[in-house]
Amino acid sequence: MKIQTSRFGVIEAEPDDLIDFPEGLLGFNSLRKFVLFDDPTDDIFAWMQSCEEPSIAFPILEPELFAQTYKVSLNKHDLDALKLQTSEGFRTFVVITIPQDPTQMTANMKAPVVINVNRRLARQCVLQDNQLAIREPIFAKLQQRVVQNPQVPIKTQARDPEMPIRTTRPPESEPSIG
Repeated sequence: MKIQTSRFGVIEAEPDDLIDFPEGLLGFNSLRKFVLFDDPTDDIFAWMQSCEEPSIAFPILEPELFAQTYKVSLNKHDLDALKLQTSEGFRTFVVITIPQDPTQMTANMKAPVVINVNRRLARQCVLQDNQLAIREPIFAKLQQRVVQNPQVPIKTQARDPEMPIRTTRPPESEPSIG
């Protein structure tokens, strides 16, 4: 299946790559279908692209890449919404905000995107931990990670870099569908 995007052109996805957000995202309640994909020109971020709105895509990261002690405690409502029996079998991503000055980039640690890996079902969960920030500065932490491993792209250091990010852009010669 081809997904038209305003930022990346047409990207190729398999039906199994789609992630369903039955409740939408905070502030984007009507958008329910997303795909996670890897932009081969970016060594840091993966992207969560809306399948319904070409102009909506969010840069995301696994929080463990810059916050090794980050823990997600899902409440019963979150577990039920994700059709999980226990706090296992899910992956967590945080949405990144990149302003004009990228040194001021932040991560939303308070409301991560949680994905039930087996069901491809997701929810943006608002965690009850008041110590978590909505705008956690991350530039210095990412920079330190790059300095520690300059030859290895950050996103390949994720727990399972292959899990959700399977889609690629089709060859340039293919016509755009949109």
